[in-house]
Amino acid sequence: MLVCMYAIVDIETTGGGGAARITEIAVFRHDGVKIVDVFHSLVNPEIYIPPFITRLTGIDNAMVADSPTFYDVQDSVRALTKDAWFVAHNARFDYGFIKREFGALDEYFQRDLLCTVQLSRKIFPGLRSYSLGNLCESLEIGIEDRHRAHGDAKATVRLFEMLLLNDRQKHIPTDFYQ
Repeated sequence: MLVCMYAIVDIETTGGGGAARITEIAVFRHDGVKIVDVFHSLVNPEIYIPPFITRLTGIDNAMVADSPTFYDVQDSVRALTKDAWFVAHNARFDYGFIKREFGALDEYFQRDLLCTVQLSRKIFPGLRSYSLGNLCESLEIGIEDRHRAHGDAKATVRLFEMLLLNDRQKHIPTDFYQ
């Protein structure tokens, strides 16, 4: 048995469609008690960022022009998520984009998922909304830099820590078997 590790991830993208790409990524590696490593970077998506995405995230084409591509950040993403639960708010969204980026590099990316939306519904039932913003407001978790990868991932770390503390029915795996 190994210490259970969690990679708490958030990304920003050029949109939600099939051709969309990552514009920013943040990964907090967490041991169930504290953050043990962090990676954050803007990412050049190599495609145009639409104005409505820039209005939402504040990330524009000029900001990412000289940023690393996903190819340039892949080693950090792989290392921080390896042998860890992939944790995100709406985990399938973030995971799907990262998996697709690795796929474009001819690499199969596989991680076990934990979704903080699903966990929150089980551990904190009856809240009016489980969107990250509303959930954090309900639980009095501050969010700095909303709709930016680092700010949202940091808030998700705080949310995940609250979920761990309140997980009376053991919905969250705390052992990692290899």
